[in-house]
Amino acid sequence: MKTLIGVAMAAVLPLPLLAQDASGWDSPKKVRAGDVELHYFEQGKGPAVVMVHGGLEDYRAWQPQVKAFSERYRTVAYSRRYNYPNVGAAPRPDYSARVDADDLAALIRTLKLAPAHVVAVSYGAYAALLLADRYPELVRSLVLSEPPVLRWLPDLPGGPTLFADIMAKVWDPSARAFREGDQAGVKAAIDGFGELGYSGSDQKMTFATLPPDVQTLLLANAPEWRVLTQSTDAFPELPPSAVRRIKAPTLLLGGQRSLALHGVIDRELERLLPHHERLVLPNATHEMWNEYPAECGSAALAFLAKH
Repeated sequence: MKTLIGVAMAAVLPLPLLAQDASGWDSPKKVRAGDVELHYFEQGKGPAVVMVHGGLEDYRAWQPQVKAFSERYRTVAYSRRYNYPNVGAAPRPDYSARVDADDLAALIRTLKLAPAHVVAVSYGAYAALLLADRYPELVRSLVLSEPPVLRWLPDLPGGPTLFADIMAKVWDPSARAFREGDQAGVKAAIDGFGELGYSGSDQKMTFATLPPDVQTLLLANAPEWRVLTQSTDAFPELPPSAVRRIKAPTLLLGGQRSLALHGVIDRELERLLPHHERLVLPNATHEMWNEYPAECGSAALAFLAKH
């Protein structure tokens, strides 16, 4: 499982993706990375920054950030293999963040970005952790926003209940619903997150109450969740010993009002990572980059400047 749906939150956030200037973003470049073709947007010169979106999102999620990052860095925002506008990738029965990490490694090598700063959110941050473990030579630093390493929860204090809750309300219902079709699957996921209090407010988030254009964006990225919910390895193993070996300096960004499971996982990451800083944004939820884009961007840029 993963807590994603950043685009869905555009219905209640002050800086929705759809409000941004779309100049140049409707004609991304393409690169062959292993067995897939990935679309990406690139701007700027200098050391490389690769931006990795969360679930039910795509490369356009980084649109509000690229201009600021590209003033100092060669900035690349790409779409993971099953996300818009990528097509043609066969559904892998073992699709997971490990597959995304391999794709990301291939992209970094093909575009000659190594060693790259990697800025990633949610399931994309899970992939970035696996990248740093499996391909340390490709990573200069990490900025991670609440990677959902859910396999840890059953072994962490308070984690078993949180794991059972998100599986029962989000993961299992959406997995069943995707067998009926993409809209049913996305609706079950969004409604399930609403039941968990994902928005951090009294306003319950549901798919039906989202604006039609936001629904369209989510459905454009439904193939990712369809494949993931049917995967045999949606949440690949990331042993604590592997995290202890990660040498890349890491900034952990968290939201004060995020789901409790994120705090549990982030505190474990804080305990394990040998070179890290942690910043919890007041009043922010898991959608911190949408809610507080300037604060997240400034914190990330300040961290990258030191490494």
